Amino acid sequence: MYLMLGLIGASLLGLILVGVYLEIRPRRFDERAKGRWKATVAANLTTFVIAEIGLLAIGIRDAMAQTGAGGPVEVSVGMGLAFIGIGIPTGLAAIGAGIAVGPVGAASLALISEKPEMFGRTLIYLGLAEGIAIYGLVVTILMLGRLG
Repeated sequence: MYLMLGLIGASLLGLILVGVYLEIRPRRFDERAKGRWKATVAANLTTFVIAEIGLLAIGIRDAMAQTGAGGPVEVSVGMGLAFIGIGIPTGLAAIGAGIAVGPVGAASLALISEKPEMFGRTLIYLGLAEGIAIYGLVVTILMLGRLG
């Protein structure tokens, strides 16, 4: 587990250092350099994904092996699937809110730059788009109440 955490840490540190290096010394890329940078990023991403999958597998095994105060905690497959199903509405609602807030926010900024007095109305529209995430959270809370 520490090896995978080290791999993820090294991968993120390498990514940050490359970003800082390219920020300080920007370069013009020819075709050969582009291929080398693409290979470096692909290797970095592959290392990160493999380490994340390994951590997930180890984390699941460790979580299932933990014992509670009264003995081992057993989670059935059905209960695990129920928890996943409960989390899905919040995730999808957050994605939907992000998709909605992007165009609404851009249009709001464009309108405010032309007519500053419309600021209040644009906040209302932006709040309506953000409300989608709140609906998903409410559904998840209601589902958790039914599960217990």
